[in-house]
Amino acid sequence: MTDQAEPLPAHFRDSQPARAIASVAASFERLVGRPLVEPGGDVIEQMWRTPQVILAHGTQTDPVFFFGNLSALDCFETDLDRLLAMPSRLSAEAPLREERQALLDRVAAHGFIDDYAGVRISAKGRRFRIEQAVVWTVTDDSGVRIGQAATFTP
Repeated sequence: MTDQAEPLPAHFRDSQPARAIASVAASFERLVGRPLVEPGGDVIEQMWRTPQVILAHGTQTDPVFFFGNLSALDCFETDLDRLLAMPSRLSAEAPLREERQALLDRVAAHGFIDDYAGVRISAKGRRFRIEQAVVWTVTDDSGVRIGQAATFTP
């Protein structure tokens, strides 16, 4: 299990990653109508430490995660360097990737969904089920789509 006292990686404080991570929270609140984490305080720090899993990937042809919090690292049994180099499709087994793509298409069409359930796979090959995940489109301050994100309770 990841140590919840682990400091926020310096990389997440760099201007571009920090803006993208802040957009994850802002997009969630705008689309879902409630804050992703408790209002006030350091949003990025709160996202890093919250017990709910929070993951976000970019808009590349084969989207790669640009954020995963401590709970995501535990859930997917990986470290941050590996997670930030991993295409998000690898979080699902090959036979389930079509289901995952249908989910992502539905999110793209509607902005967010709050009823996703499915089987995911950790970096060590452990399969686990997620239920009632919220998946949403992440946009920057200008409204440009920069990715998609998900949150669920492990």
